[in-house]
Amino acid sequence: MTLARPSPLKFLMPGWFSLVMGLTGLALAWHAAAPALGEMATGGALVLAGLGLAVFAALAAASLWRWQRHPEALAEDLKHPVRHAFVAAVPVSLLLLATAAHALGLTGAVVQAVWWAGSGLQLWATLWVLGRWLSPQAQASSSAQAGALWPGVTPLLFIPVVGNVVAPLAGVGLGHGGWSAAQFGIGVCFWPVVLGLVLVRRLAHSPLPERLLPTWAIAVAPPSVVGLGLLAFQASTPVVQACWGAALFTLLWVGAQGKRMVAQPFGLTFWALSFPLAAFTTLTLKLAALQNSAAQQTLGLLLLAITSLVVVGLALATLRGLRDGTLLAPEPVAQITPV
Repeated sequence: MTLARPSPLKFLMPGWFSLVMGLTGLALAWHAAAPALGEMATGGALVLAGLGLAVFAALAAASLWRWQRHPEALAEDLKHPVRHAFVAAVPVSLLLLATAAHALGLTGAVVQAVWWAGSGLQLWATLWVLGRWLSPQAQASSSAQAGALWPGVTPLLFIPVVGNVVAPLAGVGLGHGGWSAAQFGIGVCFWPVVLGLVLVRRLAHSPLPERLLPTWAIAVAPPSVVGLGLLAFQASTPVVQACWGAALFTLLWVGAQGKRMVAQPFGLTFWALSFPLAAFTTLTLKLAALQNSAAQQTLGLLLLAITSLVVVGLALATLRGLRDGTLLAPEPVAQITPV
C-alpha cells in the first residue's frame, strides 16, 4: 500500500514571508537609486513593491488556510527551536510594505493601518521570543540538559529581536516619530545581545547546521537598517557612515563563507541573502546622494545590480523547487556537530 504524500500546505511555515522581505527590500533599493537612474528606478520600485504585496496576500491567504487545515503544523512551528523565529517575518513584511508604499508617496489610512499592524505584531514577536528565554520551561530544559537551548540560537533571531529597527523607516514620515524611536531603541539594545549569543554558540558549543549557513547573511541587516533608521531621524552623517562601515565589514566577514553557503542544496534559508543585501544597497545609495559621492554611488549601483541578480536567482530557484517538490516538504534532520 502506498502512503499518501502529506499536503504541501502543511509545510508552509512563516519563513516563506522572507520572500516578501526580499522583494520589498529590493523595491526600496531601486527607489534609493532614483537620483542616479531617474524614473526607471522609481518604476522598478513600483513593480517590485506590487509583486511583494501580491506575494504577501497569497501567503497570508494560504497561511490562514493552513491554520484551519493543519493547526498542529503551526503549533509545531511555534515550538520549534529554530523555526519559531520566522514568526516575526510576518510583521517585518508588513512594516516593509508600509515603508515601500510611503517611499512611493502613499500616506493614507491603509498605509497607516499596515504600519501599525506591523509595529504592534513586531513588538509582540519580540516579547514572545525573549519571553521564551526566561520561561520556567527553558530553565527546566537547561537544568535537565546543559546546553539544550543553544541549538535554537541562530542568526534567525535577528528577525524577531532586531526587526524593531525597521519601524522608523516609514514611521517617522507617517507622523509616529516618538513610537518609532522607542521601538528603534528595542532593536538597537538587543542587536549586540543576539550577535554575542550567536558567536558564543558558534565558538563554544556547536556550529550551525550546514543548511542554515546562508542565515549568517542576516547579520548584515542590523547595521544597515540602523543606519537607514538614523537617516530617518536626521542623525549626523558620520554616525550613519559608521553604521555603513559596520555593515560593510559584516558583509565581507560573512561573505567569506559564500562558497560554503552556495554549496548547500537550495532551500528557503537562501532567501536570508536577499533583504540584508538590499538593505545595505539602500543605505549605500542614500549615503551617496546625501554626500554627493560619485564613488559611493558607483558602489551602490553595482550592489543594486548584484542584489537584483541574487533576488532573480532566488525567485527562479524557488519556482523550480516548488515544481520539483523539494520545497514545501519535510525538512531534513539537522546534523549538529560539536566543536
